[in-house]
Amino acid sequence: MKEERNLKKYNESIFESIKHFDDYGHEYWYARELMKVLDYSKWSNFELVIEKAKSACELSKYVVKDHFADVGKTISMPKNAVKTIQDYKLSRYACYLIAQNGDSRKRVIALAQTYFAVQTRKQEINEKEYSLLTEEEKRFYNRNLTRKGNYSLNQAAKEAGVKNFDKFHNAGYRGLYNGETANDIAKRKGLRYREDILDNMGSEELIANLFRISQTEQKLKRENIKTELEANDTHYAVGAKIRETIKELGGTMPEDMPTPEKSLKVIEKEWKRKFIENAK
Repeated sequence: MKEERNLKKYNESIFESIKHFDDYGHEYWYARELMKVLDYSKWSNFELVIEKAKSACELSKYVVKDHFADVGKTISMPKNAVKTIQDYKLSRYACYLIAQNGDSRKRVIALAQTYFAVQTRKQEINEKEYSLLTEEEKRFYNRNLTRKGNYSLNQAAKEAGVKNFDKFHNAGYRGLYNGETANDIAKRKGLRYREDILDNMGSEELIANLFRISQTEQKLKRENIKTELEANDTHYAVGAKIRETIKELGGTMPEDMPTPEKSLKVIEKEWKRKFIENAK
């Protein structure tokens, strides 16, 4: 079947590939890009799904425009003419509602429902009172903050003249982890090649790294650093200072903090399986 063949090219990366970030690191999707991924050929048909999703959003007592922001796009026409077409900037929750109200005969819709349901679940964790979170939930919460923090830090580092970002980030790790680079940390944790070290940290270790990330960003901006060498030195110095503070407080050194049994990727896959099983 054509649908079966087409579905093979779809996996969760397709939704990641059309995800955008604003200047504050907040993620969003464009409706017209999502329309193509969800195998809708006509905007008029997809717009009907959007309207149903907006109604569901309103019934859930959310502000519709916060999740479905009207935006116009200019496209080129023959003879140098231009035309403005309607589009929306969609939040993760908006995408979830669209998937829930989409054509259930399309198997890619089921994939979208699973993807955005899990992403929405992670967002609910972020909004929950921290003291009530389990250790797994605290890991997801702080991992999300480090992801956003690294996005902002990369912007500040770029402004400071950084071009080799691997070297820049390793400078921070070396300061915090007594000389260990990201690869050294991964080997010590027994991770596979290219497995994300931050996905394999407990909440306490993630918090130490979040502090390193945020303080480095602020120092780069505050001191108006403009050379790559100085930016790297700054990142190392911030990491080393945080390490020194942990030691003075009698805390556990980052390299001695236990590695969780399951990575966040594995836990996320388990959530997806449960979602699929409960949906049957």
